[in-house]
Amino acid sequence: MQDNIIDAIGMLGTLMVILAYYLLHLERIDPKSLRYNLMNLVGAVFLFFSLCFNFNLASLVIEVFWIGASIIGLWKYWRRHAVSEI
Repeated sequence: MQDNIIDAIGMLGTLMVILAYYLLHLERIDPKSLRYNLMNLVGAVFLFFSLCFNFNLASLVIEVFWIGASIIGLWKYWRRHAVSEI
């Protein structure tokens, strides 16, 4: 039962990252938007979580970098919006 839940969380993460990617290429989402960066971050965190139970080094490394890139995107988003409010 626990393995099914972990796999479901990993698959939800995969779905979120792939959906963000498709929406980007269909020009339905702005790569600088909060939604795009949150979809990537949450998806990568879900995948990272599942990899903690079903370890794969290569996948873990790419998820760490994906999380880092998403955090940079969110930081730039909030910085851009903080400046525009001043």
